[in-house]
Amino acid sequence: MKTETGETNWQATSAEALSGIRAWRETHPKATLGDIEAAVDERLVGRLRRQLLEDLVSDSGAADWETDKGPVCPSCGSRLEKGGKAKRVLISAYDQAIELERRYGRCPVCQTGLFPPG
Repeated sequence: MKTETGETNWQATSAEALSGIRAWRETHPKATLGDIEAAVDERLVGRLRRQLLEDLVSDSGAADWETDKGPVCPSCGSRLEKGGKAKRVLISAYDQAIELERRYGRCPVCQTGLFPPG
């Protein structure tokens, strides 16, 4: 959850997840331990973890080609040419879809494209 200044408000995201868990529990008074665990995982692991990962990776200096010389081609070692930004969805642990917006690069020598990690 981003604030008006563009900063991440993890406390608000956490509070929202906890509130959602409490509300779910009130509507499922006969839930089993497995049901409760799944509801907790959906909110904490699913939502909060995904938000933390997306924010931390997006804020990584490794993703900033403006302050770095940029990555090198994994095939030939040449410095990649900076391309435009693109969104990419990666699957992390717990089968979570993490959406990242990163700069894409292309090798001027062997034409290998790369979406650098962060």
